[in-house]
Amino acid sequence: MLADTQNLFIRIHMLHMAQSEDLTVTGVLTTLETQGYRVGEREVKQELERLTQENFLTSHDDKFSITGAGIAEFKEVRTLLGSVAAEVVETETV
Repeated sequence: MLADTQNLFIRIHMLHMAQSEDLTVTGVLTTLETQGYRVGEREVKQELERLTQENFLTSHDDKFSITGAGIAEFKEVRTLLGSVAAEVVETETV
């Protein structure tokens, strides 16, 4: 998977994970590696910082929590993913 595409999926996963718990670089890295992503600590930290700059996460010490804007963004992404999955994944290609 190309890096830009992978980064979009990683952002979605981070917002999803942040719905239920505070995020740490190590925790996110472990989860992403378990799911098959090829990613390093530096990339995870950069993406968490980007999400923080965009006001989707807030940082406190070494943890990141989701904000109201992050919750709203994730809800919108989740809705769109539902239609994309129905169209792309469920449609058999020739």
